[in-house]
Amino acid sequence: MEKIKHELYLLPMVVGTKSKLRSDGKGALKIRITLNCQEEEVFFSTNITPENWLPEQKQVSKKEENYRAINQKIKSVETDLKRIYDKLFIEHEKVTPLMIKRVYQGDPPIELPKKEIEKEKLTLMQAFDKFIKKFGKLVDEKKRSDGTLRQWKSSKKKVIEFLHFSEEKEKEQNKRQKVETEEKEIDILFPEISHDFGDEMYDYLTLEAESKLADATAKKHIKKLKQIIKIAVKKKIILENPIADFVCGGDTNEVIPLEWEEVERINRKDFGIDRLNEVADAFVFQCLTGFAYQDLYGLSPENIILVGPQKERWLCKHRGKTGVMEIVPMLPILEQLIEKYKDHPVCKKRNSLLPILSNTNYNGYLKEIAAICGIPRELHTHLARHTFADIMLNLGMPLEDVSKMLGHKSIRTTQRYAKVRKNRIMNNFNKYVRPQIGLSISMIHNSNEIEKRDRIENEEYKSSNTNGIFSNGFYSTQSNGENYSYSYTLTA
Repeated sequence: MEKIKHELYLLPMVVGTKSKLRSDGKGALKIRITLNCQEEEVFFSTNITPENWLPEQKQVSKKEENYRAINQKIKSVETDLKRIYDKLFIEHEKVTPLMIKRVYQGDPPIELPKKEIEKEKLTLMQAFDKFIKKFGKLVDEKKRSDGTLRQWKSSKKKVIEFLHFSEEKEKEQNKRQKVETEEKEIDILFPEISHDFGDEMYDYLTLEAESKLADATAKKHIKKLKQIIKIAVKKKIILENPIADFVCGGDTNEVIPLEWEEVERINRKDFGIDRLNEVADAFVFQCLTGFAYQDLYGLSPENIILVGPQKERWLCKHRGKTGVMEIVPMLPILEQLIEKYKDHPVCKKRNSLLPILSNTNYNGYLKEIAAICGIPRELHTHLARHTFADIMLNLGMPLEDVSKMLGHKSIRTTQRYAKVRKNRIMNNFNKYVRPQIGLSISMIHNSNEIEKRDRIENEEYKSSNTNGIFSNGFYSTQSNGENYSYSYTLTA
């Protein structure tokens, strides 16, 4: 029997009942989830003045402090809830608002047995403590060194410092007043660790910390963090290590971007199946915009802006993970893809630019696409961001601009994405280096005149005793190819 996907209704609202208002007159912001006549509510950590709420627009007015950030948060939560519903619909026979709420809050959709709950609730600090305790026993048995144990304890302290720094930075950005009078214990669940966690911790340790660390030392701490996160992967708390792409000292793994020819191969291929064609189009869209899966999923017509006197169409959106604005001018192929799917049922229903599937199915279909197109490597959504950075950098875009388009907080992150190719080195070398050292190269097609000149110069060379070495302050040489001849002169 075919499953019926019921309409999901999301209604942002603010608690306006006097008995539920805080002492400062503000009420809690929440979203009501309605699905198949069942309701649940998800509350925000933000409180707003009820008079500043616009019910028809479902957002706060400009009178509210930080209204932009609050409205952006509402849209982000709505996108997350819709994505969760789509994923649950594929994985379960029946979906309820409570299941959506539980997944959003970091819980399994259906309450697990006690033992499973304990596994799911394992936090980063708990994992650190268990590992250090086990390591300590090995030290007692003389199987591990005490110095290495101290390094593990030091790495845990650095992670705690970074978590406190991140929390304080978030409070400062949201201009929230700190209520706590005592420093509380801080921790994080594994599913909450973002792909940028390693890069941001590195930036903190090397740039922001009170006692800044050297590059190698900071990477050693993050390498230990990666090892702890692997424990959660083995326990199947999370599917993959979110900071696996962070390159530490001694790491050999790096994300090699696709060649442009491979991107074109995917773009030109007709797979004969709608689901594969849609995923292939979305992947090409990512390769030419650099948007992460979460941001691609939430793209809507409202994210298209007009820039400059020519009214160029650009994509503009806050990154879901960092909140940093990423802006990308639209190429003709992007316009074509948007036009292609403007009447797609999924796009109309979600008010989205592309019919994006759940992340699991998206990556699964990319494996099929790679096999069909003869690409001998695994395709995934994050690879598209690396490919975009590689294309932009090697076409001559400045690193700062590529960083802005990717929505990175730090240009250091962009440097890890970008790989400089040989043709870019050659072009820049010819542009900046050769003119400075007086080296000139001229490529001349062979002709009868060239052959005649070559014979004369060879005879002069044979009669000379300098053997070509710095005659009158210059060194001259010449070489012939099948279809060309070139010569260069280097000043002494």
